[in-house]
Amino acid sequence: MTLWSVIGSGVAGLAVASELVARGARVQVFDPGGPPGPHGCSWWAGGMLAPWCEFENAEEPVLRLGQSAIDWWADRTPVQRRGTIVVANTRDLPDLRRFARRTTGFVDIDRGKITQLEPDMGSFGKGLFFEHEAHLNPRQALQDLSRQLKEKGVEFHQKLAPAQLENAIDCRGLPAREVLHDLRGVKGEMLVVRCPDVTLTRPVRLLHPRMPLYIVPRGDGIYMLGATMIESEDSSRITARSMLELLSAAYSVNPAFGEAEVLEIGVDLRPAFPDNLPRIRRLGRTIYANGLYRHGYLLAPALAQGVADLALKNKHSEMVDEDRA
Repeated sequence: MTLWSVIGSGVAGLAVASELVARGARVQVFDPGGPPGPHGCSWWAGGMLAPWCEFENAEEPVLRLGQSAIDWWADRTPVQRRGTIVVANTRDLPDLRRFARRTTGFVDIDRGKITQLEPDMGSFGKGLFFEHEAHLNPRQALQDLSRQLKEKGVEFHQKLAPAQLENAIDCRGLPAREVLHDLRGVKGEMLVVRCPDVTLTRPVRLLHPRMPLYIVPRGDGIYMLGATMIESEDSSRITARSMLELLSAAYSVNPAFGEAEVLEIGVDLRPAFPDNLPRIRRLGRTIYANGLYRHGYLLAPALAQGVADLALKNKHSEMVDEDRA
């Protein structure tokens, strides 16, 4: 039986390895950075499984393929199926109406319903509720996948010998740009804060003229605030403007966030192709799976299934880049 070498232990690599193992394949995983951690952009994700919301400014495959991600993840890690609330400040209500025109799968909600769903955010008079969406804890998901793979006999290595490059599946993200020349990095900045005075149980999106801003509960009063999308490949520091906008968004949802402790600041580069959709390319004996952009946890299952189809059945899914493969 062929031994497949998955390179990269971010969400793409671990999802690919998980899907291959589920289909009976032999797999080993390589990552020079070691186990999942702050060195990978998957560590800093929001973990929102929100295909209907993401369709507001994404291509159709994000909506269609993303819907199956919720059940895929639920088989592997805890998933909270509590939906998503989308709101806007009074001055930005035209953005809320535009968001509604561009999406489906929601119901309109008023102040009473918003307060019923989330008592700690009663300052908004109108909103949208995407009740079928879900979220997960990205760090727990990565750790759960790693643990499950090890329990099934998958070996993890930090060094990759040249002979092991045969039958390789490259899921390294931006470092694969040395081969995938049309790959680019998109800067994302996010905060992790602790605010025990606020209780939110589901992701909240606050519409903003410049970027989508969201608050994702992690439990125990901890929240992830994200996330910028900047066409820049400088991942050294968060900008003052981004920090202010992220904190201001949280403050407008509930002023108690003004007393929050900033626990972590995350800055990383998301790998993306020109149309912001993922690609699978087979070049020689290596399959490249990349370009998840801001849809890492949402589209990783579909990417993994496409890789497994290509590797094990030579079946070309829609993600296979025929022009370059």
